[in-house]
Parts: sequence; structure tokens; C-alpha cells
Amino acid sequence: MSDTSFKPTLSLLDATMIVAGSMIGSGIFIVSADISRNVGSAGWMMVVWIITGFMTLTAALSYGELSAMYPRAGGQYVYLKEAYNPLIGFLYGWSFFAVIQTATIAAVGVAFAKFTAYIFPVFSEDAVAFQIGALKVSPAQLLSIVVIVLLTFINSKGVKTGKLIQTTFTLTKLLSLFGLIIVGLFVANGKIWDANWENAWKLQELKPDGSFSDYLPMAAAGAVAAAMVGSVFSSDSWNNVTFIAGEIKNPKRNIGLSLFLGTSIVTLIYLLTNLVYTAVLPLHEIATAPKDRVGVAASEVIFGSAGTLIIALMIMVSTFGCNNGLILAGARVYYTMAKDGLFFAKAGTLNQNAVPAYALWLQCIFAAAWCLSGKYGDLLDMISFVVVCFYMLTIGGIFILRKKKPDMERSYKAFGYPYLPILYIIMGCCFCVLLIIYKPKFTWPGVVITLLGIPLYYMINRGGKDKSLVMY
Repeated sequence: MSDTSFKPTLSLLDATMIVAGSMIGSGIFIVSADISRNVGSAGWMMVVWIITGFMTLTAALSYGELSAMYPRAGGQYVYLKEAYNPLIGFLYGWSFFAVIQTATIAAVGVAFAKFTAYIFPVFSEDAVAFQIGALKVSPAQLLSIVVIVLLTFINSKGVKTGKLIQTTFTLTKLLSLFGLIIVGLFVANGKIWDANWENAWKLQELKPDGSFSDYLPMAAAGAVAAAMVGSVFSSDSWNNVTFIAGEIKNPKRNIGLSLFLGTSIVTLIYLLTNLVYTAVLPLHEIATAPKDRVGVAASEVIFGSAGTLIIALMIMVSTFGCNNGLILAGARVYYTMAKDGLFFAKAGTLNQNAVPAYALWLQCIFAAAWCLSGKYGDLLDMISFVVVCFYMLTIGGIFILRKKKPDMERSYKAFGYPYLPILYIIMGCCFCVLLIIYKPKFTWPGVVITLLGIPLYYMINRGGKDKSLVMY
């Protein structure tokens, strides 16, 4: 194993495809069901996606300044460490490794397997491949692990193959989604559209039997926050491109630009896809789609009997490409943490292909464990609160670094500074406070996982003096 340096081989197109590809998984085909149940109208369903899209774009534009200041591997971990202190950076890195990235990889992998089962029923999530005690393992879980191992192996052979997969699969799913949108709008049912938009701006709960229930004023705000858990999850991982800054050509320019282009494309696609849902499916059918698979229900209306096969293939392409981006980028965070003495030392080495292979395989093991646990979905809901908190801290770091390091080169500055970054922080605070009040189950588990990193951080630092505690 040779400790070479990262090779800048990724173009602006490659970086943009990593942003878009890491964002689009299976969420856009599923979460609108829960959103519609929470808000009870087509207009408010779109508002949830618009708020999320605005926050994502604002955050991405703000991250452009940080990426220009620190164009090296590690991304958000580096920004937090430099703006605050190593402990805050470590808490992000710890949460990222323990749940945020590895559980997301697991969830996307299982989503790939679930939709593969539409074509090959042998991979059904309802079947049992084998059982060990109380642990039942389905063929879908096994397939998801195979895919994760395969993508990890491919990315361990060098970034060129990984970027080829990423760019090819992301372009394919972008074109497929635009195709779905165009055909969906073409076959739109005017009566369904009019019915969905007749009372579009009344915020209410949509119950399984099709009836509605009014919210008290503050509870309505809590319902919007609860609905945003799904849209935030579907719009997350846009920051993955910052983790691989050391492998991007002209990173001071291309990272910020790729963040803007990638998040803009995905935000537009998400809004148009939801408009298609409201044009072909009554709101009640969106809310009660079997297993929340709104994309399948809409595709069956648009394409007839072939709809299930078409959407299954689209989601397979989408999730495969998404996981490639997550796997490729995530390992670079552990690599940088290891270089700082805050992670397993071997994770801070590169193989002969100039990639952190040890970090890749360690990530693979944890993601596979989450696949077997079956708890990744619950944890991803619970971690949304923490993810937004770290985004707010990172954007707040722009203000701190302008004070701490005013003379540092900034080839790109946050768009709309200071107003847009402040607005993001205000909106993020509102989202988090409302979740604390109305959906505490989405908050405290993520906080507990993050805070567990505090004693671990001090154990590792003490390990610098006591060699028996160093993370080898």
C-alpha cells in the first residue's frame, strides 16, 4: 500500500453529477405520500418542497465560499473544525460515520433491492433468506449488501471508474425523470388536477379514510415540519461533493459551481415530479399509495401496465447511481479525520490507486450491518434534526471565519451574504424547534448518537498520550 496523494481527475460535469446523483435516490418516489398526509392539500405539498428546495439552494450557495477557502478532502468536517474547534468537527464526523452516511447507504441499497423485486420477485423484502435466532434476513437485504460491496470494490480501484459510473447513471436518471415529467404532464387528467387544486391552500391532516382534520395554529406549523422530514431526507447529501475536493479539477471554482448546478437541477426535478403526481393521482391516492410508493402508482397511470416495470427500472438506476456517489465521497471524510488523529489510523492511507481503500471497506462493513439491522429507516428519520443542526452550524461558520480569517483568500463568496445565510439559519431553527415540540421522536435519538461522540473524542485524545487507546 503506497501513501500517494489524491489525483484531481474530476471535471465540473463529474462534480455536478456527484451532487445531483447523491441527492436523487428513491425518496422522490416515496415521501410525497407522507407529506400529503401531513398537509392535506396539493398547494401545501408543493410549499413543503419549495421551502426545502430554497433551503438546499441557500445552503449550497453558502458552502461555495467554504469550499473555496478549504479545497481539500473532508468537506463539512474540515469547515466545522476550522470555524469552531476539533471537537465540533469530530462530532459531525462521528455522526456521519455512525448513522448519517452509513445508514443512508444501507437505506438506498435496500431501496434498490426492493424495486429489483418488481422484476425479479426472488429478491422480495417479505421473504426470509435465512434466520439466526430472532434475526430474519430477507433476499432484499442480501442483495443490498452485494451491491454495496460491489460499489465499494469498484471505487477501491480508483476514482476514474467510480466517476464513470456516477456520471453515466446520473445522466440516465436525470433524462428518465425528465421523460417521466414530460409524458406525465402530457397525459394529465384535467378533472384530477382541478379537484386537487380546488382547495389547495388549506393546511389540514389527510386521514387514511379520505377525511380531513383541521389543525390548531401551532400544530399546523408542526405538521409542516414533520412533512419536511421526508423532503429534507430526499434533498440531502448534496454536500458530498465537498468531501472529494482533493480530486476535483480547479476546486476553488468547480465545487461551488457544481453545488449550485446540481442542487438547482434536482430542486426543479422534484417540484415538477410532484406537479405530475397531482396531475395524474387524486390527493387521497397519493396519501394512500401502497407502501407509500407514489412513483409506482403514478407510473401505472401514465404508462399503463408497463408502468411498474418502467418505474422499477428508473429507481434501480437512480439508487445504484446514488449509492455510488455516497460510497465514493463518504470515505474521504474518514480519511481526513484519520489524518487528524481522530479515526482509525489506517483510514488515513491511500492505496496504489490513490483512494482511501481502508476507509471505503470500513464504511462498507458498517453500511452492511445497517442493512441487516433493518433499522436504517427509523434512524434516518431521527437524524434529520441533527443533519439540519450541522448545516446551520456550518453556515454560521462563514460569519466566524470572516472574523477569524479576514485575509484568507475567498475566490467565491456566499451569495446573498449575510441575508441568505441568516435566513437559512432562522428557517433551520424553526424546523428544529417545531420538531422538538411536535415530533420529539425525530430529535432525541439523533442528539443522543451525536453526544456519544463527546466521551469518544476525549478517549481518542487521551490515546495520544496513552498508546493503548490510540485507534489503530
